Amino acid sequence: MTLHAKELLHRFRRHRETDGGEELAAVLRAHAEPLPALEDPAFGELFDRFGDARVVLIGEASHGTAEFYRTRAAITRRLIKRHGFSIVAVEADWPDAGQVDRHVRDLGPSSWHEQAFARFPSWMWRNAEMAEFSRWLRGHNRALAPGERVEFRGLDLYSMRNSISEVLRYLDATDPEHAHQARQRYACLTPWQDDPALYGHFVERVGEPSCEQAVVEQLQHLLAQRLERCAQDDEALFDATQNARVVHAAERYYRAIYRASTSSWNLRDQHMFDTLEALLEHRGPDAKAVVWAHNSHIGNAAATAMGWEGEFNLGQLCRNAWDRGAVLIGMGTDRGQVAAADDWDGEMHVKQVLRALPDSWERRFLQAGVPASLTDWRDPQREILREALSLVLLERAIGVIYRPETERASHYFEAVLAEQFDAYLWLEKTHAVTPLHTTGSRSHEEDTFPFGL
Repeated sequence: MTLHAKELLHRFRRHRETDGGEELAAVLRAHAEPLPALEDPAFGELFDRFGDARVVLIGEASHGTAEFYRTRAAITRRLIKRHGFSIVAVEADWPDAGQVDRHVRDLGPSSWHEQAFARFPSWMWRNAEMAEFSRWLRGHNRALAPGERVEFRGLDLYSMRNSISEVLRYLDATDPEHAHQARQRYACLTPWQDDPALYGHFVERVGEPSCEQAVVEQLQHLLAQRLERCAQDDEALFDATQNARVVHAAERYYRAIYRASTSSWNLRDQHMFDTLEALLEHRGPDAKAVVWAHNSHIGNAAATAMGWEGEFNLGQLCRNAWDRGAVLIGMGTDRGQVAAADDWDGEMHVKQVLRALPDSWERRFLQAGVPASLTDWRDPQREILREALSLVLLERAIGVIYRPETERASHYFEAVLAEQFDAYLWLEKTHAVTPLHTTGSRSHEEDTFPFGL
């Protein structure tokens, strides 16, 4: 470390317990790499440093911000074109993402434009930014052999009804006898398909028998089929098996929400990680994936108030599994607009995002004075930067619900940025996504986490 670097580190340590805001901003300013325009080749080159990773997880501070979608799409395009990434796995339901996957890989008819992502919050994936990326991905895939095309997959577990339908549709086409057995097994869940949270209530609070054994038996049946046919490249069987896994996880999840929020959160993120592992295994030993999810899922929960209260998440599980082979990239903003609702299942509004609170990481990046930047602290030589980011400060999290009137209580938590992420994208002023028209029916399969992350 140079004499100048040692002096900077000494000054930062001296002020961190008193008035370290300006010192921290100076360190961030020194290490921030300004972001070129997304269409500039120099933008993509900034992210070549992550090309050797097995998994690159790209977060977002809200689910309704256009710049977050466009930025991670540009990064993903670079990782696909230059570094061989073959899976895009997103915080979305498996059947809905599957409609997009069929479209972008040209696997047959797809109704994603009309039906996918039709339930609340539809704008999270049914938006112009997402449509632009899917058009690019379809065009990119057309030049590739079918087995080399990039997949678009969903990691989440809220699609109990649709996933049951997909399992039955597969079995109707391939094994009518077992389709009949599957209907008998899933009949236990049929009364609750439109409102699975009620299933959890009646099992956990009223004492109704659970359907766990039935859904486990159905999953085991499909897993046995996969083992019997492992020599075949059967995409339909893999899809049906993953849908059966979703039903299994959803059944457990909707019971868990009536026991403790920690256990339901952990079950959901464990399912996301298990799905990601299954995708990589299915694709082959050289598979590499890009993950799109909220910061609260892709950052290491052990470095946040979530983890200190017993929750873990997808990013933490990836870091434990692949160490430096998993790169966790967060994103943040100070102000602008966001697409969000007031309450769950409410109407979408374009809302003004309040300026970041003074004791937040967002305020420190604002003070650094670089409007759009990448800050990367994986390099062992960046000791000053990692030390500067080892403070405990607030971090903002806006999901599909935004309540600015209670913003401090509703949307901020404590975090140590140095351990939460490997790098951070700062976009000072942002705008809302552009929703696409929704024609599908709404479902009551709901996310019960308070602020829709």
